[in-house]
Amino acid sequence: MRELKGIAAVEAAVGEELGSSEWMTINQGTIDAFAESTGDRQWIHVDPQRAAAGAYGSTIAHGFLTLSLIPKFSAEIFAIEGVSMRVNYGLNKVRFPQPVPVDSRVRDTATVREAVRGTSGTQVIIGHVIEIEGTDRPACIAEMVLLLVE
Repeated sequence: MRELKGIAAVEAAVGEELGSSEWMTINQGTIDAFAESTGDRQWIHVDPQRAAAGAYGSTIAHGFLTLSLIPKFSAEIFAIEGVSMRVNYGLNKVRFPQPVPVDSRVRDTATVREAVRGTSGTQVIIGHVIEIEGTDRPACIAEMVLLLVE
């Protein structure tokens, strides 16, 4: 895990890859729990028999399930210390180039893209690429904006 001590260390890391998370298997239980908690029970996610005859040959994870793993993966990749508060401020860009078939393994690689000091704190953009083991295209590409307060 990469430890960044203070906003100056975050600023110095702009342009650097912070590392990658551990691999995580996305099983049907995880997909079903996400469907239940969000109310998104589309058959492509929760009906293995119907999905087997569909375009992907199995159920696939929700794109937003994949996106929601960023906080978990981030905690494995990096820590920012020496700030009084760290807030998820939003997202600049999110794309889902490749679906995640059930029982696939995914991991995240994070890169510091930008750090801009402002009156309410420092906005830090972290680029995330969530890859699927054994495929060339990522499952998710996202820019997460964090607000750091000294």
